[in-house]
Amino acid sequence: MQEMDGRPLATWLFVCCLMVALVIVVGGVTRLTRSGLSIVEWQPIVGTLPPVTDQQWQEAFDKYKLTPEYKQVNFGMSLDEFKGIFWWEYFHRLLGRLIGLVFFVPYLIFLIRRKVHGPLAWKLLGIFVLGALQGGMGWYMVKSGLVDDPRVSHFRLTAHLGLAFVILGAMFWVALDLIHPRRMANPARRKLAHFAWSLVALIFVMVLTGGLVAGIRAGSAYNTFPLMNGHVVPPEIFMLEPWHLNFFYNMATVQFDHRLLAWILAITVPWFWLQARCAALGHRARLAINLLLGALALQIVLGIATLLLVVPVTLAAAHQAGAILVFAAALLSAHAVRSA
Repeated sequence: MQEMDGRPLATWLFVCCLMVALVIVVGGVTRLTRSGLSIVEWQPIVGTLPPVTDQQWQEAFDKYKLTPEYKQVNFGMSLDEFKGIFWWEYFHRLLGRLIGLVFFVPYLIFLIRRKVHGPLAWKLLGIFVLGALQGGMGWYMVKSGLVDDPRVSHFRLTAHLGLAFVILGAMFWVALDLIHPRRMANPARRKLAHFAWSLVALIFVMVLTGGLVAGIRAGSAYNTFPLMNGHVVPPEIFMLEPWHLNFFYNMATVQFDHRLLAWILAITVPWFWLQARCAALGHRARLAINLLLGALALQIVLGIATLLLVVPVTLAAAHQAGAILVFAAALLSAHAVRSA
């Protein structure tokens, strides 16, 4: 069976990656503006259309008025104010639906025309299944904020964010494989390839800690740098009992963990860059590793500014976009080193 030219397929996947990156950033803004609980129903088909008439808007607002968030946080909100938060959540959900269509329809066409087959077809199907699970995870997250506490579960929020990065990473990696088929790294570069994958894993863990920071709003505390309110390690770091709860519920501990990972990356990524300079790598690998170093530097600056200015929406959204760039650059570096 004749193989399809990989570049058109890779272009389609890169477009999907950009859409996933956009939905991650919009999701961040939705959270920052407390818009995520404005739509209280999950209607994958009917919910594609927003309210149009005054009656439809009033019905949507009346449903929101029954939620804990309205009663405890936004009591007395006007209809126009409700529309402001509604549109962010609506746009976030609409993007998710569009991603599903932009991914599934071309995939189905490729299958019917027998342009993709074998392992590649199964990989793409697996990515689609992950996307469907992500939609369910999103609603599972929203439901947690519609019961008693007008905040979504930070565990579900982190899982939702982590799954988005997994989907993005899977599509990005398959697209890279289509353009630059991987070869096993020679023994001289294998150690560097393992180092690159360690950085990918570390960055992913840092993304998860960022989800916890966002989920419990730990960025609104300890807004000093490099110390945390005058301490290298804040004294409140183990104030909760039992001790393991601090890693998930204590603002001091959650933020400290996120900062610690940033410091580790600030050391290990330049070390990786120096080792790569001493290796016989091609232009693509060197470019990818330079991009990783630059993206991390930018991300650290954005993180510090977001912290010092107490999480303004624009900077926080840029910081989330920076995490996507660093993650993608790390994957690109890992792939380029292995394919060098």
